[in-house]
Amino acid sequence: MNVIVSEKNISIPAAKAIDIYGVNDANLQYLRKFFPKLRIIARGDFLKLMGDEEEIARFDEKFSLLEWHYDNFGKLEEKDIANIMNVPTSIQYHSENQINKDVIVYGRNGLLVQAKTVNQRFLVEKSETNDLIFAIGPAGTGKTYTAVALAVRALKNKEVRRIILTRPAVEAGENLGFLPGDLKDKLDPYLQPLYDALRDMLPQQRLQSFLDEGIIQIAPLAFMRGRTLDHAFAILDEAQNATEGQLKMFLTRMGASSKFIVTGDVTQIDLPRNQRSGLVYAEQILNGIEGIGFVQLNEKDIVRHRLVGQILGAYERDHQRKQEKLKEINSSCD
Repeated sequence: MNVIVSEKNISIPAAKAIDIYGVNDANLQYLRKFFPKLRIIARGDFLKLMGDEEEIARFDEKFSLLEWHYDNFGKLEEKDIANIMNVPTSIQYHSENQINKDVIVYGRNGLLVQAKTVNQRFLVEKSETNDLIFAIGPAGTGKTYTAVALAVRALKNKEVRRIILTRPAVEAGENLGFLPGDLKDKLDPYLQPLYDALRDMLPQQRLQSFLDEGIIQIAPLAFMRGRTLDHAFAILDEAQNATEGQLKMFLTRMGASSKFIVTGDVTQIDLPRNQRSGLVYAEQILNGIEGIGFVQLNEKDIVRHRLVGQILGAYERDHQRKQEKLKEINSSCD
């Protein structure tokens, strides 16, 4: 029987290659044991396969599962390779790894990034049926974190080509002008919550590669002017500090096959008194438009320290007390 000798190259993004090959190509060496009839050569960002056509096809199927595992779990170890090699079909492997239906994305070191509250799940559901979502609620309710997880999932699933994360550069009691460094140095600490979320969800080297290549972009809101964001997942965080004009500008950046999420807390507006929050205005005029979803989060969705909910509750009660007092004063003046 004549064996057909074939060749095939499998392309691997550079950001993945090091982790998939393993330290000193340990994963690759282990993988070769399952395909003794194939010659497998690593050449940077692609693998060259030489050997029997059927074996190459089997390797191709298994390697796609290795990539799937790495994309979802952020790691690849010998035990993972062994599990994948011993499962007969991709369908079976995928179904066995759907551990929790609330998992949005698998982060670094197997971290399960998931919707933890009713309204967080509602946000995930809304994102599946709407191209523009407004997630409004107090601090600690997971608005930004859930939105970033949805963006990373969309990028991993190749539903979008890039992620755009932005915030209005409004000084919340601090003066950016006195911070040292250039504009990037001044703004990076302000954008840190977005970096923190991404670091939970992507291996550091891969995240840095995405940032260097512009696949993930983090910038102040003013930098969005004049752009058209096609095939992008864009998130505007802290939108309560965007003016009406700024928010309108951001929303009209929407291009083909894009998904936008706007997050904010209308109780923490840092704009000057003479400027109305664009988020408050947008909620008034855009609610009810098909394709735009609104999700209201509250104290029950807070996933930080238990005291955060109690602190916010105390502030809210005091605010209501002052409002009632103000009404009494106004009534007595009438």
